[in-house]
Amino acid sequence: MNTPAERRPSVLFVCVHNAGRSQMAAAFLTHLAEDRVQVRSAGSAPAGTVNPAVVEAMSEAGIDISAEVPKVLTVEAVQSSDVVITMGCGDTCPFFPGKRYLDWELPDPAGQGVDAVRPIRDEIEKRIRGLLDEIAPPSEV
Repeated sequence: MNTPAERRPSVLFVCVHNAGRSQMAAAFLTHLAEDRVQVRSAGSAPAGTVNPAVVEAMSEAGIDISAEVPKVLTVEAVQSSDVVITMGCGDTCPFFPGKRYLDWELPDPAGQGVDAVRPIRDEIEKRIRGLLDEIAPPSEV
């Protein structure tokens, strides 16, 4: 039996620092999709570490991202992704024909405490669930 690994959709989440929104989105998609989607995240100007309030908010949701590190956005990451979801990086994101681009306007959690991050986290989870239903619905329930 062939595995559909090479047929899995791939999604790249991009924000400026890759320390908050894109990290939460990638973690939710990885967690919820299991192995149905290839997931990447990156930033146009990555921070040194993931926002501690984001790590705490995701831990409350049962997802540990404490070992994640912000990654630099590369042309290769965009080229190898089917869907590119930007979260505030604007024109710094490379554009390639044939890719699906979405822009999720979400508040930036930078400098915010966990109380301010929770509603951003919850909105990202809601959007991820909708995206997952669209690009990689479960084959059997």
